[in-house]
Amino acid sequence: MKFTDSHCHLDFDEFKPDFQQLLTNCAAQGIHRCVIPSIDPNNWQAVLHLTQEKNISIKLFAALGIHPWFLNDLSEQVLEQLTTIVQQQKHNIVAIGEAGIDGKIAEQQNNLAKQQHFFEYQLHLAKQEDLPIIVHHRRSHQHITPLLKQYSLANTGIIHAFSGSYQQAKQYIDLGYKLGIGGTITYPRAQKTIKAIKRLPLTSLVLETDAPAMPLNGFQGEVNTPLQIIKVFNTLVAIRTEATDKIAEQIEININDVLKLKVKK
Repeated sequence: MKFTDSHCHLDFDEFKPDFQQLLTNCAAQGIHRCVIPSIDPNNWQAVLHLTQEKNISIKLFAALGIHPWFLNDLSEQVLEQLTTIVQQQKHNIVAIGEAGIDGKIAEQQNNLAKQQHFFEYQLHLAKQEDLPIIVHHRRSHQHITPLLKQYSLANTGIIHAFSGSYQQAKQYIDLGYKLGIGGTITYPRAQKTIKAIKRLPLTSLVLETDAPAMPLNGFQGEVNTPLQIIKVFNTLVAIRTEATDKIAEQIEININDVLKLKVKK
């Protein structure tokens, strides 16, 4: 079986000391691909650099965007910069993102309007460049779903770190989006999300770790890595009724389909 981590931040400092060894260990576990979304202008080039490195053990893919946590001190000018770099690097990226709306941050920073504006801009950019989008959400389904309907991307994308109800999941799936399934399902208390994942079509799911963030149950306090995708997968297998190899095969088909990984260089 082979696995793709659809969302991990391998450019972060936590991975620098043992980066090559981590990728070697991933390859040994069948983790053959990782998607690295950027978070703000400060790491666009770092993400691009990582995904263009030669002589590494697995394939790395880049996404470029502005995360809602990191836009408070940014001006409108960075949106123009994002457009420029996306157009210049379009053959080197698979998506716009990580972009979205975070309700908790909006409450803390009183910046919901700015988050919405930045998200809408990135949705427009994704539509304009015919790219999918990787969507960050937290306490914001009611804001995100109408915008996804409004922009109606031909190449949809992934709802990163899905944690919600079956009804919320169904809204995203009906719009054509895949759901990123990660560490949330390893926590027994996350019953609402676990029950939703159990009922959803297998064709709607992709795997992710969000490394180095989002620790898994039993690994709190440790640095999360793409190696934990195996734990996420095993937890998913325990939730679902399909055969293990069928789940692995379909999830690889799903990520290829939503991010067009097979057609990227």
